[in-house]
Amino acid sequence: MRVLRRGSKALPDMERIASALDELYGARVEPALSKKGELQCTGFYMDFPDERYISGSEHVLEETISLAGGILMSPTMCGNLFRDDYIDSEKKNLIDDIRAVINDKRGYSAMRLLEEMCADEAYSVSKLGSESEARAITPESLTAHYHGLLADSKIELLYCGSAEPERVESALRSALHGLPPRSDTDIPETKIILYPPGNSPKRITETLDVSQGKLAVGFRLGKAMRDNLDYPALMVFNAVYGSGVTSKLFLNVREKLALCYYASSIIDKHKGVMIVSSGVEFSNFEVALAEIQAQLSHVKNGDVSDFELLSAKRSIITSIKSVMDRPSGLLELYFDSSVAAMRYDPEDLCDMIETVTSDRVAEIACEIETDTIYFLTGQAGEDDV
Repeated sequence: MRVLRRGSKALPDMERIASALDELYGARVEPALSKKGELQCTGFYMDFPDERYISGSEHVLEETISLAGGILMSPTMCGNLFRDDYIDSEKKNLIDDIRAVINDKRGYSAMRLLEEMCADEAYSVSKLGSESEARAITPESLTAHYHGLLADSKIELLYCGSAEPERVESALRSALHGLPPRSDTDIPETKIILYPPGNSPKRITETLDVSQGKLAVGFRLGKAMRDNLDYPALMVFNAVYGSGVTSKLFLNVREKLALCYYASSIIDKHKGVMIVSSGVEFSNFEVALAEIQAQLSHVKNGDVSDFELLSAKRSIITSIKSVMDRPSGLLELYFDSSVAAMRYDPEDLCDMIETVTSDRVAEIACEIETDTIYFLTGQAGEDDV
């Protein structure tokens, strides 16, 4: 998408694209990339002023969509291939981004955890790919990949604004009229492994020049990821356990016991994994790990107060409604729902969250098992523990 964004037949370079967007009151057309489970989701995000607030302009929507359609459908080519110079420039940018991941040790630790935990699964691959894969890109391979995306990928189109649906549909159909014919394309399924292998948990220790240890623990969510996926209960469990300032990890591991600089959990409902990330002193690794596991055991045993449950629900609902206040947030919510095993409307999701009980939270927790423990340390000479 970055190479596509370099130019179209009508606007063959970034300068002319920027000038055209300036004339559309500072509209934006930017590449978008996300990872949903084992799905690589790519496309463009457009941001332009709603015409209700622009005096004397009636076609900003159509012109912005047409500009984006030109970038997607009629990119700048040299013969029938993408331009070498555009590819070389964007390969360098991509490689820089891949290398920069290590600068964020918290994110790097989570990435390394998933690489080890899901080594035989597509989920282990970063959304940016690897440096070797980036270096191997050629005009021929990238052009073939582009045509494959246009022909075979599931396409989702989302709009947030005041224009009539018929007008938006007409503009999109006009901009995308050159798409290859397609039948309804099914969304590829993410491979979900309910439980860790019998020899788990696996432990990995690595050493880098860091002053603070990074502990990342990976869990499988068990039968909670089966066909009767209870996403609202998963969200409430995660908020009770580790995702907010009223969670057990924050209040106990971080605040009360002072075992770490931060401790939080995140769930990928598309894949059925949970990651706990924590920053610890090197000497506190084992005791912090034991307390992270102990707090999960408390939830499994039903040790969840009314205050903890209510605080978790309020935190989630407030977060959802805050996201819904932004057009980009609404688009993300509805796009996430479109590729999830459980389709949901944000308002309905809030209502379902209100009905989750502490017993249901405990049931969710009881299915969760530890898969992999990753520790990034600065102490040289340590072997894998």
